[in-house]
Amino acid sequence: MALFDFLKSNDINEGVKEYEGVAGAVLLDVRTPQEYREGHIPGSKNIPLQSLEGVSGVVSQKDAPVFVYCYSGSRSRQAAGMLNKMGYTNVKNIGGIAAYKGKVEL
Repeated sequence: MALFDFLKSNDINEGVKEYEGVAGAVLLDVRTPQEYREGHIPGSKNIPLQSLEGVSGVVSQKDAPVFVYCYSGSRSRQAAGMLNKMGYTNVKNIGGIAAYKGKVEL
């Protein structure tokens, strides 16, 4: 790991491809319900960062693969840390939808 690797943002496009190839994976959008309604990645589940304690209703298995995104990657980074503290063991922050080049649904 290079000294400034932590500054690199995650590539959401690569993250979505990886998500699509993992059986049983959950794609978690931690933006607000309003942001989610304005456009989200197909198949994603919306649990706002402020409501993350309710994630077990969507992701019941602590070892399930969870791919987290938000708008820019900041909230998803926070969410990934929170999920790890909650005991989730297979969490990946894939960054922000602002850089997403694929299809979105309303």
